[in-house]
Amino acid sequence: MAGGFFAILDDVAMLLDDAAVMSKLAAKKTAGLLGDDLAVNAEKATGFKASRELPVIWAISKGSLLNKLIILPIVFLLSAYFSWLIVPILLLGGAYLSYEGTEKVYEWLGGHQPKKIAAQESSDPRQILQNEAAKIKAAIRTDFILSIEIIVLTLETVLQQTLVIQVMVVTFIVLLATVGVYGLVALLVRMDDMGLYLIERGQAVAGLPGRGLRVIGRLLVAALPKAIRLLSVIGTIAMLLVGGGMFVHNIDIVHHILSSMPSIVAELSAGLIVGTALFAIMYWSGKLRST
Repeated sequence: MAGGFFAILDDVAMLLDDAAVMSKLAAKKTAGLLGDDLAVNAEKATGFKASRELPVIWAISKGSLLNKLIILPIVFLLSAYFSWLIVPILLLGGAYLSYEGTEKVYEWLGGHQPKKIAAQESSDPRQILQNEAAKIKAAIRTDFILSIEIIVLTLETVLQQTLVIQVMVVTFIVLLATVGVYGLVALLVRMDDMGLYLIERGQAVAGLPGRGLRVIGRLLVAALPKAIRLLSVIGTIAMLLVGGGMFVHNIDIVHHILSSMPSIVAELSAGLIVGTALFAIMYWSGKLRST
């Protein structure tokens, strides 16, 4: 009886060891996408009143977790029975991300001013909630597309493993992509509060240690706006790279045409081309509807 029990424990240990090895491989393979996910969602989760930042991030993270709970069983079913549908779904997601990224570039170039969703510019509580809800929905939509790409890429890494290993590894990456990414986003947007805390602590401590705390605190407070602006740029580039990458890696003719370029340039070019085409279609269809 005892021998059977220890044999089960040994099997469980081997299973966990295999899952850990495959999780490490999957994490390496998806590291770029996780970085893009962080940049995109950090940019989407900023621009709110300070007191509302954490509640908004919490709402987005719950939406992100729900996205992944919806996507997981669908991806497993598609992989098992309708694998031919995975690439079209990825291409639709790539088109959406390319469009989103191109729209941001158009705004930067001065084509038109984006709608201001900064909650602090309104004193009406209902307007504040509407503004927050609009940005939360946009963030969750973008997260949905990125989540599909992360889950599919992870599943491809463990496709030859048993179903139990697949479920364990994909679940681990899903948790990493949700808890890790939004945990870092929450730390980032509270950087100024951390800086103010260090300044206050520094004022209460005499000598060099106190001066050091104050200097670090001021640096954190001053760095936050610059970090958010930088993440806005990185997040937009990330959307174009991920969106374009779906076309480069899943359509042979696109891959062949852009094969002479470095991969990052090819993906960015594909994202801009697809995004520009979709943006032009949406722009002119809007013009036609308004006439």
